[in-house]
Amino acid sequence: MSATAHELSAIERGVFRFVKAEFELSDRTALLHYQILADGFERSFTETVQFPGAPNPDDFSPPRKAAFARALQILHVIAGVSYFKATNAPKVEFAEPGQVDAALAELANAVYTHGLAEFCYQNQTEVRASFIADAPILPPAPALALEVRALVAIGGGKDSLVSIEALKKGDIPACAVWIGNSELIAGAAKASGLAALNIKRSVSPALFILNSEGALNGHVPVTAINSAILLVAAVLYGYQHIVFSNEASANAATLMHQGKAVNHQWSKSAAFEHAFARLVHDSVASNMQYFSLLRPYRELAITGKFAKFQQYDPVFSSCNRNFKILGAKPASRWCGQCPKCHFVFLALAPFVPKPRLLAIFGRNLLDELALAPNFDALIEWQGAHKPFECVGEAQESTAAFVALSARADWQEDALVQRFALEIRPHLLDDLATLSELCLPDSQVTLPAAFANLVESL
Repeated sequence: MSATAHELSAIERGVFRFVKAEFELSDRTALLHYQILADGFERSFTETVQFPGAPNPDDFSPPRKAAFARALQILHVIAGVSYFKATNAPKVEFAEPGQVDAALAELANAVYTHGLAEFCYQNQTEVRASFIADAPILPPAPALALEVRALVAIGGGKDSLVSIEALKKGDIPACAVWIGNSELIAGAAKASGLAALNIKRSVSPALFILNSEGALNGHVPVTAINSAILLVAAVLYGYQHIVFSNEASANAATLMHQGKAVNHQWSKSAAFEHAFARLVHDSVASNMQYFSLLRPYRELAITGKFAKFQQYDPVFSSCNRNFKILGAKPASRWCGQCPKCHFVFLALAPFVPKPRLLAIFGRNLLDELALAPNFDALIEWQGAHKPFECVGEAQESTAAFVALSARADWQEDALVQRFALEIRPHLLDDLATLSELCLPDSQVTLPAAFANLVESL
């Protein structure tokens, strides 16, 4: 039976309940159960995450069993954000008390507050619930018998492929892992030559039904959810390193609203990375490392590195329309209409020969005047804010335009010419240059074995 307008209003005054998390041994699947409760209205959700070929946790040593239980608990809490947003209830509770210690409560409050900042901005609301610790502080986590190898997240785009090439060059044993059913990502993983692991995640169909009935909907911190899934995987399969490919540019807010930062990429930021890594170290395994290999670099620097690997031209895609859970997908790897397509084209242009770039995209996006407003948003021209997408900072897009406007092969294209004639004269003279923005941040430290891998590419 469909939710009525009265019920949809009621759930925003109700309770979001974490029912339980369990692990089905028969098919190695985590089952994450949640409920929305309000004035007689009840809706239940079960998300599943399958870990193919994983060992049996019942065979683990007691410390590794405890680590697995903790990782599953963290996943249950973080993945709940997808279902909580449908109600944005003023209260969260657990079916069994004593589930949340202070460290987990702190991370959960950050994920649900900062990770839903864009959702709140778009829906003109704010997160009212908070997690309150009701369990004792856990003892420090021990070191586990994990293999010295890396579980590296691959998303099918340029960033993770740069990380993979760096790991290969450093002879770091690694496995490319992705979540979902994307054939594009599978193709990129195959092209990388690494061992591959495809984890299957199924969001509860009941959530899509509730959304179709008019419940609140919007952006969730997907990288936080994926990080928690890979944490469970690392304990299950025995990996010491969990490697993501989140860049320095992800730290920049998309916009400021009422004095608060709204960052589409918050769960890709250093703030989330450090908080999650600390929780992993302190309460899961003291010798497990979660980090981003690309953290010292902006998008432009990463793009410059990626340009060296022409073998990925036929398989990579950063167009997020190809990775939607629901709805039609583009006919090709690049839709040419979304901010990701526009930014990646612009960022690659200074580093990739023009014929090669046009072959990748199948068109010249910088010679389409109708796209001017979209590129204006990337440089935040005339008050526009950066798109709610995983794109670089405005100064990076501006630096790319400046560089292209000095290049004979690009300066006659409509948007480059427009930039040079109509926009550049109104900008400051001391803009950051392409070369300056490609320098790594010397203040960022990576684990010693990984410190210089990207720089050496």
